[in-house]
Amino acid sequence: MLEDDIETIESGYEFLLAYAAQGRPAAVETGPGPHARPTIQNMAEAMANVARQFSDSSDGFENVIAHDCLNAGAALEFILRQNKVGSEMVDNLNASIHLRAVLTDLFLYSEVLKPTTADELAAAAPSVVETFDATKNKD
Repeated sequence: MLEDDIETIESGYEFLLAYAAQGRPAAVETGPGPHARPTIQNMAEAMANVARQFSDSSDGFENVIAHDCLNAGAALEFILRQNKVGSEMVDNLNASIHLRAVLTDLFLYSEVLKPTTADELAAAAPSVVETFDATKNKD
């Protein structure tokens, strides 16, 4: 599902930011984690899914997203082919214009997916939350 792939990419990027900040030396990932490789693998798979989903779209922006996912996916796959992964490598990946393009694309695209009309909002959040207005008398 598209929303799940977008969430995987966005949350993966957040994890990679935290991972890069840890200052881990490049090493084979063994022992207790967290490790970057599983997150990078999940992101690569999610980007491949998004690229596949949008590759034949007639929408120009969806084609841009597909292309950007292919480019960023190539960077992710490059990292996955390395024997050792460390914070510096992940930090450079995070700074990659290709990965940032995908994130920016998906942030924009996600805004389109959000409900905007009162009917859409009501359907998206069927539970009613009652608020208290202190300026109104209870009488």
